[in-house]
Amino acid sequence: MQILVCGGAGYIGSHAVRELYRAGYEVLVLDNLVKGHREAIGDIPLVEVDINDKPSLEQVFQKQKIDAVMHFAAYSLVGESVVEPAKYYHNNVLGTLNLMEVMLSYGVKRIIFSSTAAVYGEPVELPITEEHPTRPTNPYGATKLAVEGMLHWFGQAYGLNYVSLRYFNAAGADVAGDIGEDHQPETHLIPLVLQTALGVRPEIKIFGTDYPTPDGTCIRDYIHVTDLANAHLLALEKIINEGGSAIYNLGNGSGFSVREVIQVAQEVTGKLIKVMEAERRPGDPAVLVASSEKIKKELGWQPRYADLKTVISTAWHWHSKHPDGYISK
Repeated sequence: MQILVCGGAGYIGSHAVRELYRAGYEVLVLDNLVKGHREAIGDIPLVEVDINDKPSLEQVFQKQKIDAVMHFAAYSLVGESVVEPAKYYHNNVLGTLNLMEVMLSYGVKRIIFSSTAAVYGEPVELPITEEHPTRPTNPYGATKLAVEGMLHWFGQAYGLNYVSLRYFNAAGADVAGDIGEDHQPETHLIPLVLQTALGVRPEIKIFGTDYPTPDGTCIRDYIHVTDLANAHLLALEKIINEGGSAIYNLGNGSGFSVREVIQVAQEVTGKLIKVMEAERRPGDPAVLVASSEKIKKELGWQPRYADLKTVISTAWHWHSKHPDGYISK
C-alpha cells in the first residue's frame, strides 16, 4: 500500500515517514518545504506541492495510486495564529478541504489527521479525556477543531474513514540521531533548553514560578515523537483493517514541570544551563496533561520512550550532532 504523507518533511511527519517505511509501507511525501527539510526524509520520494494548490494535488493523485493519507501539513504556532488568523484558516482549513476533496474525487477514503490538544482550550478537568469540552482559546486550536468537524461530516456524507490524534508537546528524536527537531523560529521548551546547553542561546527563560504546582512552574505533557509516529501507524492499521472513524488523545498521563525538564537536561548534557525567571505569560494554564487510556485500550498503543530522561537523551543526540539543525534552511 502507498501512503501519502502531507507535511512529511517536517518534524513529526518525518518520524512518521520513517516508521511507515520500517513497517513495510510504500511512502510518498508531499511537502512545500516552507517548514520541512528535504534531508529529513532521505531517499523517500518527495513531491514539492502545497496543499493550497488544488490542481497540483490533483496531478499527484492522478499519477499515483494512493491508498491512504497522513496529514501533518499545518501551521502550528499559537502566538502567530493570534496575530495572523487568516494565514491559519487559509492553510489549515481551506488547504485541508482541498486535500479531502481531491482524495474523494480519486476514491481515497482513509485519512489520519494530526490534530492537537489545543482544541480543548482551558482544562476543566485533568487529565484531559476525549470527552472534555472543546473550547479552543486561539485560532490554531480553532482551525484544527474546524477540520475535525469537516472530517465528521465528510464521514457521514461520503464514507470517509478517519482517525484524529490530539496531543500537546512532541519531543525527542529518532534513536539513530539523524533526524530531529529543527524549527525556525524554535518555540518548544526542550530544544530551547538544549540549545542553551550548546551555547546557541545564552539562557532559558522560565515564564512564571508561582503556579500551584509542586515547584511553582508549569506542568506540560511531553510525548516522544517516535511514540507519536507509532500511534499514527496503529491508527492507519485500524482504518485499513476495520474501517470506521475515531478520535484519540496522546500523552504521558502525568506531565513534567519546566524545572524538571531543565534539571534532567543538565543531567543528560553534563552542562550547567543558565536560567532567567520571568513573569507569567498571559493564558498559560498551570497544568496541561492528556489521558491516553482510550487509544491504549482500543489500539494497544504503548509508548516506548515515556521516561523524561529518555526523551531528552534522544533529543540531545540529535541537537549535539546538529547544533544548527539541518544543512539547508
